[in-house]
Amino acid sequence: MKNKLMMGLWRYVLNVPSFLWEKQVAMATKKFEKEHSFMTAEHRRVHHFVVKDLPRTGQPMPPEYIVKSLNLPADRVNTILDDLETHMTFLFRNKRREVAWAYPVTVEKTPHHVTLNTGETLYAA
Repeated sequence: MKNKLMMGLWRYVLNVPSFLWEKQVAMATKKFEKEHSFMTAEHRRVHHFVVKDLPRTGQPMPPEYIVKSLNLPADRVNTILDDLETHMTFLFRNKRREVAWAYPVTVEKTPHHVTLNTGETLYAA
């Protein structure tokens, strides 16, 4: 069943011919790679840290906290946060320049309330 796409339609499961979807997958892959080409390993490290730690802290995360936790230079962390925010995909900072949300989590109240299997509760962005 490798490289097959099937679609449910009412009570039926239909095979979708590969010529209908392979080009779309290739185009989406190129678009994803282009949009994320700015990210370095440090960008991913900062983003993953913030996503993991925001639910634990439950409050906006100041850059100094990231600097101390990841042992990175302050100017590098601020540049990375600027990059991630500029691309409007990964995070948003409040007026105090603290990270308020990092996709897919936020400390701001939203209609999307989530409880993790660890017992932590958070709002989804």
